[in-house]
Amino acid sequence: MPTRLHFIHRELCDIIAHHRPNEAAIEEVFMKINIQSALKLGQARGVALVALAHHGLSIAEYSAREIKKTAVGFGAASKEQIQFMVRAQLKLTVNPQADAADALAIAICHAQQRIMLSSR
Repeated sequence: MPTRLHFIHRELCDIIAHHRPNEAAIEEVFMKINIQSALKLGQARGVALVALAHHGLSIAEYSAREIKKTAVGFGAASKEQIQFMVRAQLKLTVNPQADAADALAIAICHAQQRIMLSSR
């Protein structure tokens, strides 16, 4: 596990250095039935937060329900619904892989939140 966490940190730092974003968005921890999976996810999320903070990025956090409601229009959307709506909104030719669709849905949610904040 330490090797995997180090890999996540190193790769995320490389991506940040290459693309130089000003801010980031991440999903809040969601507790599922499998406690071991939740703990591993929490560790990976913690490593990601450290990498983002190390680069001085402002970090927005959104719940899974908020992300789904913003990207799909339904807070309990399935993975397939997320993939379909991300594909439609971004005019992609194919459905993105489930994890990529989730990441893109977080980006869509964050962009929508930024638009709403700037219009106030």
